[in-house]
Amino acid sequence: MFSNYIKLAWRNLWRNKVFSFINIFGLALGLASTIIILLSVADELSIDQFHAKKDRLFKLYNRAMWTGKIECWATTTSLDAPEMMQKVPEIKDAIRMTWGRPRLVSYKEKALQIEGQESDPAFLTMFSFPMLKGDPNTALNDVNDIVITESFAKKIFGTEDPMGKVVKIENKDNFIVTGVMKDLPENTSFYFEYLLPWKYVVANHQECPYWGCNSFQTYVELKPGADVAIVNGKIKNMVKSNSDDPASPELFLHPITKWHLYSKFENGVVAGGRIEYVRLVTIIALFILLIACINFMNLSTARSEKRAREVGIRKVVGAGRYDLVLQFLSESILITAIAFVFALLLANLLLPLFNDLVGKKMVIDYSQPGYWLAAILITLVTGLIAGSYPAFYLSSFQPVKVLKRQLGATRGTVTPRKVLVVFQFAISISLIICTIIIEQQLRHAQERPSGYSREDLVFSKMTHDIYANYDNIKNELLASGAALNVCKTSSPITSNGSNSWGLTWGGKQNTNNIVFDMIWAGDGFADPLKIPLLAGRDLNIAQFPSDTSACLINETSMKIMEFKDPIGQIIEKDSVFYHVVGVFKDFIWGSPYAVTEPMVIMGDPNESFINVRLNKNHPMTDNLKSMERIFKKYNPAYPFVYKFADEAYAQKFKAEQVTGKLATVSSLLVIIISCLGLFGLAAFTAEQRTKEIGVRRVLGASVLGLTVLLSKDFLKLVGIAALVAFPISWWAMHSWLQTYNYRISINLWVFLLSGIVAVIIALITVSFQTISAAMANPVKSLRSE
Repeated sequence: MFSNYIKLAWRNLWRNKVFSFINIFGLALGLASTIIILLSVADELSIDQFHAKKDRLFKLYNRAMWTGKIECWATTTSLDAPEMMQKVPEIKDAIRMTWGRPRLVSYKEKALQIEGQESDPAFLTMFSFPMLKGDPNTALNDVNDIVITESFAKKIFGTEDPMGKVVKIENKDNFIVTGVMKDLPENTSFYFEYLLPWKYVVANHQECPYWGCNSFQTYVELKPGADVAIVNGKIKNMVKSNSDDPASPELFLHPITKWHLYSKFENGVVAGGRIEYVRLVTIIALFILLIACINFMNLSTARSEKRAREVGIRKVVGAGRYDLVLQFLSESILITAIAFVFALLLANLLLPLFNDLVGKKMVIDYSQPGYWLAAILITLVTGLIAGSYPAFYLSSFQPVKVLKRQLGATRGTVTPRKVLVVFQFAISISLIICTIIIEQQLRHAQERPSGYSREDLVFSKMTHDIYANYDNIKNELLASGAALNVCKTSSPITSNGSNSWGLTWGGKQNTNNIVFDMIWAGDGFADPLKIPLLAGRDLNIAQFPSDTSACLINETSMKIMEFKDPIGQIIEKDSVFYHVVGVFKDFIWGSPYAVTEPMVIMGDPNESFINVRLNKNHPMTDNLKSMERIFKKYNPAYPFVYKFADEAYAQKFKAEQVTGKLATVSSLLVIIISCLGLFGLAAFTAEQRTKEIGVRRVLGASVLGLTVLLSKDFLKLVGIAALVAFPISWWAMHSWLQTYNYRISINLWVFLLSGIVAVIIALITVSFQTISAAMANPVKSLRSE
């Protein structure tokens, strides 16, 4: 019986090649998009979920009231982990980790900069990163141990066995390889190629052992059966009980299962994060697939009169409605199966482009049984959804009416077919509106003045001998003509690196709930980076030795501190007194969508980044060659690594650019699929009304008049779709824009333009069929009359 259904379905497909192509191609596009997007969703959901102890693994967070709202952050002190281990029996292990940074690693004649971190030894037993060689229980016990990844081993040792080999880090400290771990998988939030023991941090006096120094990460493993709520209650006031600072934060644990998807906090509670992206792309995938299914429904029901006699005859010879439903569902599933084959081909072609768009390295793993199970499930569900309405609609025909040609066409004001077309184009218009608004918001932020000049500005991390030779490097850069200005800072001008609280000024003591962005600089800040000064002068320790205790403040700080005459005012931090020598105009250090925070630039001659303003009158390549020559002269063991400030600044817009591109691609896909369906409906309508068109042509109707006659019904549906889409898209975009402090207003012209674009697209789609029908020779259509 089932094989008979398949044969009938195949014959029907072959007889109606145009409609079959439209159905198959539309479904293939929808399925290919769904496959790719669901791969992305599965990848996002899998991050950090492979750890065997994931139900007992947590990251330590701080929570405190700052400037009227509760803030949460994941940087902690080096004292939290040992204190918790001592006072909370429910905790099995608590470890500290430094932030990853590239360091020079050398072995014999080979030297490379490789990313690494320091950690307590229990990291290797807490997390499920398999060890290929070495004992995870002891591999990080000694101060000169190092655990490396497979990739590290190949880069440095080639085919040699790395175990027991000695590598030198930063040209000063030797480490013995005590373990080799498998390369970290793509679906982890950790990124390093080697681990050093925490004892190395202590040996270098970098553990910053006081309760206000939030410079590290802390991870916690609970004992089996431990209640995280009880543990949170015990650690909540641990910092407060060890500190005299009344603004000391509370502590709480955030589970590993939520690190990636729920990393955004608002007013002290989880408020989303990457899960918002997952929801967005999932909704997009469902809409694209649903619109492809709607095409199938519309075209199948539109051709109902051609199938009506088949249904009538089958019922007369004894077929029940159940048999007919099965037949039409079988036909739908066959079409979906064929479409799925083409969808796989499309998905393989488009996946590299999608990976470039979202910055992933996803592949379709055909060897996984779960993949094929999901593929079969998607095919069946899609086939059933697409074929359900046509199956029940066609099987409901009464044989007497059908065979007497009394079925008639459905000409009601509201029909399911019209509703589905309106739904399709409402989604299309909504996506067009969203795409335009997202692009406007992105452009709005990109055009926001940064507050400093990014032109010809490069920065480089200071490493090893650069610290001792900074003055020589600066002087030679200026003398060579490659640089117009050089300064050093604690952080790049393009990314916020540090903040602090507890500053006091002018007798004001109750300031612990105000957080200030902090940068340290020694030989100029405002002048080299072209940040306008509103009052006073720039920092310059060489000219003014007392500038080691001087500072600059931005205009936001001046307002918060209520300084009418800021120059000479005293600011205290950690019992050190700084005198204000200048006020600079606010600039963007963090998010270009956020308000500017108060900032203090403190004088300090020993910092981490060199900022170089290149001479634009010289070729850029020559400038960079001069920089490299000078850097290699004074720091020969290290590679010359630099970054342009404008490129680093552009990275701030990456998330919104991805969202905008996704919206654009989704809009195009939805419009293409919708237009395929509209094209098919227009073709069928023209076919149905062939004789009417012939009569009208004989009676003198023009081609333009007939084209308008055949097109107006479709255009009315698009107009209704626009009216439906306008309030929905306004609400969605208004809600999205509320997440940004610096945002655009939604303009009426966006909706009008989107509606006009949709009407034009629909008109172009149906015009080919309507004009062809209107220009056909009426003799051919009326010959049988």
